[in-house]
Amino acid sequence: MTAPSRQRPRATDLLPHAQARLGRFLSDLAALVTIDSGSYSPAGVDRVADWTADRLCSLGFSVERVTPDPVGGVSTGDVVIGRRRGRLTDVDGGRRILLAAHMDTVFPDGTAAERPFTVVGSLAHGPGVSDDKGGLLAGLTALEILDEAGVEDYDELVFLATPDEEIGSPASRPVTERTARHAHYALALECARENGDLVIARKGVADFLLTVTGRAAHSGIEPERGANAALAAAHLVIALQALNGRWDDVTINVGVLRAGTRTNIVCPEAELRVEVRSATADGIARARAAIEGAAAQPAVTGTTVTVEQLDLCPPMESTAAGRRMMTHARSVAGELGMSLDAAATGGVGDANIIAGVGVPVLDGLGPVGGADHSPQEWLDTTTVPARVALLAALIATLGDAGTA
Repeated sequence: MTAPSRQRPRATDLLPHAQARLGRFLSDLAALVTIDSGSYSPAGVDRVADWTADRLCSLGFSVERVTPDPVGGVSTGDVVIGRRRGRLTDVDGGRRILLAAHMDTVFPDGTAAERPFTVVGSLAHGPGVSDDKGGLLAGLTALEILDEAGVEDYDELVFLATPDEEIGSPASRPVTERTARHAHYALALECARENGDLVIARKGVADFLLTVTGRAAHSGIEPERGANAALAAAHLVIALQALNGRWDDVTINVGVLRAGTRTNIVCPEAELRVEVRSATADGIARARAAIEGAAAQPAVTGTTVTVEQLDLCPPMESTAAGRRMMTHARSVAGELGMSLDAAATGGVGDANIIAGVGVPVLDGLGPVGGADHSPQEWLDTTTVPARVALLAALIATLGDAGTA
């Protein structure tokens, strides 16, 4: 027998709860922005982690703190993982929903004092106000609204806050992958695009190191005995940049080129650091094959080239499951008088890592903001209530398959 359909919480019923919290949202945002929490400032990140953990505990979440192993000798702050069980099991239609935000910013210590939190008209300013302290706080506020409304029709809510997203999440990535692996859906809390769009796809990134080995010789006496690695590297730069445009979904950038030590030596070694971005895993694979093909045929006799892939952040691909989530988000937004479109971006985030373990993700579910990573960073405070209500309604409805 099919279980009876349960009533779906309406976004319009949750909106007054969000509107009533706007004043507290802004005071909390001011407190968070006042904390310097750059990726390389673990003490500051941990202050944000303390604040986040306390807020989750007050909502009945069990909280785990994970201190990641240093990467390259660099320590980060802790990862915060909060969990709260609902009243539905998987068999009953309950779903496990992951909310993901990050606590770090790109700004060094001292920025919060130099550029403190301000509100001018409807726009809030300050380091991290949009990316991602506004999104982090929106997620916690949405959880408060659901708690106040007595919404528990889900299997489990998981709140993940990472300390190093702005540097590619090198330390937290294993924790994120482990935490995300059993989720049915993920909602990433980066702020919405400036026009309000959600993000349905993000390019993946692969970094490569190409080492060109030549042969040293005296540049004045016997240059013919040398094999110039710098010249071979220059030809490689041209060949690799020429790959742009071969595939619509792939970009290739030679970002760093180093060669030689002295002008009177035929250059014996050079290196290129190359970034590939693609909307699909297949695109990254095609680009890698092309890079390896170019490296196998160096333009200078006597030189050789090795290719090493240093890192891979998987793409957040536009999938059928993700598009269904987007359709559902549009329906919920319509109840609030909002129209939503789906955007694809070349920037990466923790949503890529979550998508990489096979979980459908929607991103950009924080308030509307922009000018991230700059002194002009802003968050539109007028968008906070509706975006928080939208987020809360999405959590509630995705968490219960019986309301779909």
